[in-house]
Amino acid sequence: MAFYDPATEGAPAVFVYALSTCVHCKAAKKLLDELGVEYGHVEVDQLAEDEMDACLAEMSQYNPSQSFPTLIIGGKVIVGNREDDIRQAVGKLKASK
Repeated sequence: MAFYDPATEGAPAVFVYALSTCVHCKAAKKLLDELGVEYGHVEVDQLAEDEMDACLAEMSQYNPSQSFPTLIIGGKVIVGNREDDIRQAVGKLKASK
Protein backbone atom coordinates (compact mmCIF):
# COMPACT_ATOMS: atom_id res chain seq x y z
CA MET A 1 0.00 0.00 0.00
CA ALA A 2 1.44 3.34 -1.03
CA PHE A 3 0.47 6.36 1.01
CA TYR A 4 2.17 8.75 -1.39
CA ASP A 5 3.17 7.83 -4.92
CA PRO A 6 4.02 10.83 -7.08
CA ALA A 7 3.93 8.63 -10.20
CA THR A 8 0.25 7.84 -9.70
CA GLU A 9 -2.12 9.86 -11.85
CA GLY A 10 -3.94 12.38 -9.69
CA ALA A 11 -1.40 12.16 -6.88
CA PRO A 12 -1.26 15.37 -4.85
CA ALA A 13 1.65 17.70 -5.58
CA VAL A 14 1.90 18.28 -1.82
CA PHE A 15 1.94 15.52 0.78
CA VAL A 16 2.55 15.57 4.53
CA TYR A 17 3.65 12.71 6.77
CA ALA A 18 2.49 13.79 10.23
CA LEU A 19 1.66 12.69 13.76
CA SER A 20 -1.71 13.60 15.25
CA THR A 21 -0.09 14.87 18.45
CA CYS A 22 2.73 16.86 16.83
CA VAL A 23 2.40 20.65 17.19
CA HIS A 24 4.88 21.22 14.36
CA CYS A 25 2.84 18.96 12.09
CA LYS A 26 -0.34 20.87 12.92
CA ALA A 27 1.41 24.19 12.27
CA ALA A 28 2.75 23.02 8.90
CA LYS A 29 -0.71 21.83 7.80
CA LYS A 30 -2.25 25.10 9.03
CA LEU A 31 0.27 27.05 6.95
CA LEU A 32 -0.59 24.99 3.86
CA ASP A 33 -4.28 25.69 4.52
CA GLU A 34 -3.57 29.43 4.86
CA LEU A 35 -1.64 29.34 1.57
CA GLY A 36 -4.64 27.71 -0.11
CA VAL A 37 -2.76 24.53 -0.98
CA GLU A 38 -4.55 21.24 -1.52
CA TYR A 39 -2.52 18.43 -0.02
CA GLY A 40 -2.65 14.81 0.93
CA HIS A 41 -1.53 13.66 4.34
CA VAL A 42 -1.31 10.71 6.64
CA GLU A 43 -1.23 10.77 10.42
CA VAL A 44 1.18 7.93 10.95
CA ASP A 45 0.37 7.34 14.62
CA GLN A 46 -3.29 6.73 13.74
CA LEU A 47 -2.47 3.75 11.50
CA ALA A 48 -2.64 0.08 12.42
CA GLU A 49 0.77 -1.36 13.27
CA ASP A 50 1.33 -3.07 9.90
CA GLU A 51 0.25 0.06 8.01
CA MET A 52 2.45 2.21 10.25
CA ASP A 53 5.48 0.05 9.46
CA ALA A 54 4.77 0.30 5.72
CA CYS A 55 4.24 4.05 5.96
CA LEU A 56 7.48 4.62 7.88
CA ALA A 57 9.39 2.52 5.32
CA GLU A 58 7.89 4.65 2.54
CA MET A 59 8.62 7.89 4.38
CA SER A 60 12.23 6.88 4.97
CA GLN A 61 12.78 7.12 1.19
CA TYR A 62 12.24 10.87 1.58
CA ASN A 63 13.50 11.36 5.15
CA PRO A 64 15.74 8.56 6.47
CA SER A 65 15.61 10.01 9.99
CA GLN A 66 11.81 9.55 9.97
CA SER A 67 11.17 12.82 11.80
CA PHE A 68 7.94 14.79 11.63
CA PRO A 69 6.57 16.55 9.82
CA THR A 70 7.96 15.45 6.51
CA LEU A 71 6.51 17.44 3.62
CA ILE A 72 6.89 16.83 -0.09
CA ILE A 73 6.05 19.91 -2.12
CA GLY A 74 6.41 19.57 -5.87
CA GLY A 75 9.12 16.94 -5.38
CA LYS A 76 11.05 18.97 -2.79
CA VAL A 77 11.37 17.36 0.63
CA ILE A 78 11.11 19.63 3.66
CA VAL A 79 11.67 18.17 7.11
CA GLY A 80 10.16 20.12 9.98
CA ASN A 81 7.89 23.12 10.09
CA ARG A 82 10.28 25.38 8.21
CA GLU A 83 7.89 28.15 7.27
CA ASP A 84 10.18 30.03 4.88
CA ASP A 85 11.10 26.84 3.01
CA ILE A 86 7.44 25.78 2.82
CA ARG A 87 6.39 29.19 1.49
CA GLN A 88 9.18 29.17 -1.09
CA ALA A 89 8.36 25.63 -2.29
CA VAL A 90 4.65 26.44 -2.51
CA GLY A 91 5.44 29.61 -4.46
CA LYS A 92 7.51 27.65 -6.97
CA LEU A 93 4.80 25.02 -7.26
CA LYS A 94 2.10 27.63 -7.92
CA ALA A 95 4.33 29.44 -10.43
CA SER A 96 4.87 26.22 -12.38
CA LYS A 97 1.13 25.65 -12.93
